[in-house]
Amino acid sequence: MRRIIYDVAVSADGFICGPSGDISSFPATGDHLTAYQARLATYSTVIMGRQTYEFGYGYGLEPGARAYPDMDHHIFSRTLELPEGAEVAVVRVGWSEVLERLRKTGTGDIYLCGGGLFAAWVAGCGALDRLRIKRAPAILGNGIRLFDGLTTPLKLRLDQTVKHESGVVFEDYAVLPS
Repeated sequence: MRRIIYDVAVSADGFICGPSGDISSFPATGDHLTAYQARLATYSTVIMGRQTYEFGYGYGLEPGARAYPDMDHHIFSRTLELPEGAEVAVVRVGWSEVLERLRKTGTGDIYLCGGGLFAAWVAGCGALDRLRIKRAPAILGNGIRLFDGLTTPLKLRLDQTVKHESGVVFEDYAVLPS
């Protein structure tokens, strides 16, 4: 079964972005990005919610295009409208069933690319296998939480920590059975 891995930048106080999607406090350059790019190459599929997908529009992503050219895309949204011939699949219904089918078919790990609400839903379903965080040396105070609305505690095992010269600390956790 393929693993679902939440690989995300987070502030020291647990936010994946500040108010209005502000990510300016996260280091945009440095050795942590080289490591992240190497991890991206190991994922064959990406899953995300609508807000995360639409966030890319502000950085030049065209509606319907792939945010990660070498990955199969599944956007979980009941409301996202895309142009005819979109390169990404929109999952409108049967979210749990689609998630389970993705885990059982194909090869390579599945990249959970935010956001906090969607990550909380995936974790709440018991489908999250790993948590990889790039902890930025910043305090945001508010914004979108790493797991926004998670009601079931997660048990984790820290498998790796890397302190980057950029000040970002990478932490790789296994999600343990409850």
